[in-house]
Amino acid sequence: METSPAPRPAHIPRSTAVRPPCATPFSRAHWHTTCAAIRRVPRVNGDSNSSIKPALADHAAPPLDLDLLPVSNLPRPLTITDLSPAPMHGSQLRVAYQGVPGAYSEAAAAKAYPSCDAIPCDQFEVAFQAVELWIADRAVLPVENSLGGSIHRNYDLLLRHRLHIVGEVQLPVHHCLLALPGVRSDLLTRVISHPQALAQCELTLNAMGLNVAREAFDDTAAAAEHVAAAGLRDTAAIASSRAAELYGLQVLADGIQDDAGNVTRFVMLAREPIIPRTDRPFKTSIVFAHDREGTSVLFKVLSAFAFRDISLTKIESRPHRHRPIRLVDDANVGTAKHFEYMFYIDFQASMAEVRAQNALSEIQEFTSFLRVLGSYPMDMTPWEYSSSSSPSPAPGGDTSR
Repeated sequence: METSPAPRPAHIPRSTAVRPPCATPFSRAHWHTTCAAIRRVPRVNGDSNSSIKPALADHAAPPLDLDLLPVSNLPRPLTITDLSPAPMHGSQLRVAYQGVPGAYSEAAAAKAYPSCDAIPCDQFEVAFQAVELWIADRAVLPVENSLGGSIHRNYDLLLRHRLHIVGEVQLPVHHCLLALPGVRSDLLTRVISHPQALAQCELTLNAMGLNVAREAFDDTAAAAEHVAAAGLRDTAAIASSRAAELYGLQVLADGIQDDAGNVTRFVMLAREPIIPRTDRPFKTSIVFAHDREGTSVLFKVLSAFAFRDISLTKIESRPHRHRPIRLVDDANVGTAKHFEYMFYIDFQASMAEVRAQNALSEIQEFTSFLRVLGSYPMDMTPWEYSSSSSPSPAPGGDTSR
């Protein structure tokens, strides 16, 4: 049964009826005004329950004091720019490093990303998380030293986190003996620094006649900061010349490392990998594990590189954190326990090369786990150190910024 249309309100003349939105386009400001007018009922003689309808029903009604929120103060809708990795081209990168200002890691960050905004972190783990949580755009962390060997903590963290290696930088380590102004070396009773720095300067300190106690500290720059903050006139620190400038210390001796070829290799980490290329020397880092007996598996893995004339620059084994022990049945002596290992390998080839792709395809047949940590440009800059020179430009590292 058909129903008759609802009668038009008598108080709205036909000639002044409100037109549909499609007939008269509203601007954004008109839309907000209309919505506020519909939702607000004016008070009449202080009575909020008045039967008077909103002003929208009658154009002749006097204007209302609506106290509208300015359109400029309303939340701005998200755009695709807000969802893009920050910063964009030409912006200042935020680079996390472990240590305090004046640390060698800060110098490595400046060499990798000149004019970056360096963010100090008290632990390696914090630097990883700073990138993952978008507090920093990159992290520059040490992985090995020419004298002290690998920094095993960072190799473990590379496997635990999902960051990608996008470049490397090699930084010569230039140690200085620092003390408060006016302090003479013969008045010192203690030298503090990072354990590796103390070991790298042991022979030079003895040759200087410094028969003083050596005490380990968290890092080199933190040791210099401690001497300055505590006003220790009987203590010296081993750190960089930049740390002396930052904390107001004097350099008692410059270049006290026992070996002039003291170089630390750092890797640059990002949330996303870069696109491998073939127009420059590239290096690729992988990690794998195998669950088969004997050494033949490792031999087959290495043979996959040798057969394709791919040079290995590093191989590092670390105990498997989740499966550290493997049980092996032996009828003669019972059950033997062996360590399970993860193998880290760096090789000189880009993942854009067919030979590298074929090598990894073959390796997958012998391994239970394989992950590419990154394929990135090699640092080809020379190792000469100049205390007066500023950090050189990025050595062809992360090309995405």
